[in-house]
Amino acid sequence: MPLIDQIKEDIKASLRAGDRLKVSTLRMLVAAVQQKEIDTRKDVSEDEVILIIQKQVQQRDEAATQFKEANRQDLFEKESEEAEILKKYLPEKLNQEETIQIIEEIINSIGATSVKDMGQVMSQLKEKAAGKIDMKIASNTVREKLS
Repeated sequence: MPLIDQIKEDIKASLRAGDRLKVSTLRMLVAAVQQKEIDTRKDVSEDEVILIIQKQVQQRDEAATQFKEANRQDLFEKESEEAEILKKYLPEKLNQEETIQIIEEIINSIGATSVKDMGQVMSQLKEKAAGKIDMKIASNTVREKLS
């Protein structure tokens, strides 16, 4: 079942269960996906849905951090709970060893030797493991390997 269909089914189940927070969070996610479809004038792929979910999680995490700094515990908890709801739809992240292994394979396959080749490595990495790797950590690891 496509991820977006699973999300829509979970909205129905949450409505029946009376889980208002989950319903509103997932509806916002579906709206973001539909907006992407309208903007691009084509159906979004599974990878694009995952990228949208990651962006939504990141926004909620940033908002939660700001609310915590402002001593707004109620809003901090709401944003944190929404982020946790959304994280359930993301694929499991690869651990550090698996990330390094993939990076080394890519470096060897394209023959990257310096930091100048970092763009090529990162684009290959994005294609191969989009959504499964924290790209900030991967970027630092690639930079270390090529330095």
